[in-house]
Amino acid sequence: MLELAIMVEGQNGLNWPRWQRIARAVEDLGFAGLYRSDHFTNAGPPDLDSLELWVSLTWLAANTRRIEFGPLVTPLSFRDPVMTARMASAVDDLSGGRLILGVGAGWQEREHTAFGYDLLPPGKRLKRFREGMEVITKLLRNDEPVSYTGAYYRLQEAVLLPRPAHPNRPAVLIGGGKAILPDVARCANEWNVAFTTPRAFTELNEKLNVALRNAGRSPADVRRSLMTGLIFGRDDAELERRITARNLSFDDLRSRGLAVGTPSQIVDQLGQLASAGVQRVMLQWLNLDDLDGLERLAEGVLPQLK
Repeated sequence: MLELAIMVEGQNGLNWPRWQRIARAVEDLGFAGLYRSDHFTNAGPPDLDSLELWVSLTWLAANTRRIEFGPLVTPLSFRDPVMTARMASAVDDLSGGRLILGVGAGWQEREHTAFGYDLLPPGKRLKRFREGMEVITKLLRNDEPVSYTGAYYRLQEAVLLPRPAHPNRPAVLIGGGKAILPDVARCANEWNVAFTTPRAFTELNEKLNVALRNAGRSPADVRRSLMTGLIFGRDDAELERRITARNLSFDDLRSRGLAVGTPSQIVDQLGQLASAGVQRVMLQWLNLDDLDGLERLAEGVLPQLK
């Protein structure tokens, strides 16, 4: 069965009251999980509230009981991998084993310039990311002290204590397309791709299966998920108003990978994604104050996924 989760853009005005309301709604309404971006700000002004990611996830771990949660994704361009592993292990333990540690290389130039972080050119950025992933996975998965020497990170007889309370936790998610699949096959528990059609997902999914077999792993070892935008209407009239506001047609929006439709149309589209191999969909919920709309989405879609 395909699972449905919610994703919010933390840099789009997220503060404590909004985060707490959204978290409780997602938990109570029956969604599978709640995920959020990790950014200081958007790629362009205006700058809005942007609640710090790991502080917000610590609160979430202690104040929810059921949903999985995590960053989509936390960038190693401004997150030290040692501290990321240390925080992730603690937050996962606090939640009883519900954190999904989403990790990425970083991409947004504006926030790196503003806050003094070196984004690096793409090739070096990917190399730093791969080193960071080695550091994270070695620290999380090895009980013995870890030594490591790379171009960007060095460890000498390092061990994280206390050790993670649950085996192979926290789960590690890597997001991205074709270029990142070897990294997913090597060390991830989940692969996530964004704004992708069922047909494109099918092709990438098969490439991942090949990469996993080449790495000596089974395709079943890695969960497949997709994050995408949502244009949702309770009925045809509401949907038409929301589509018109985007200045694109229904077909154009779907061709870009967005979930678009009334409840029955969204369910049909989710079914196509499930047939392509998607196991969990994170729907991007941009209006942080529209809890009524979130409730209508849950009531209209979740019962049809069972």
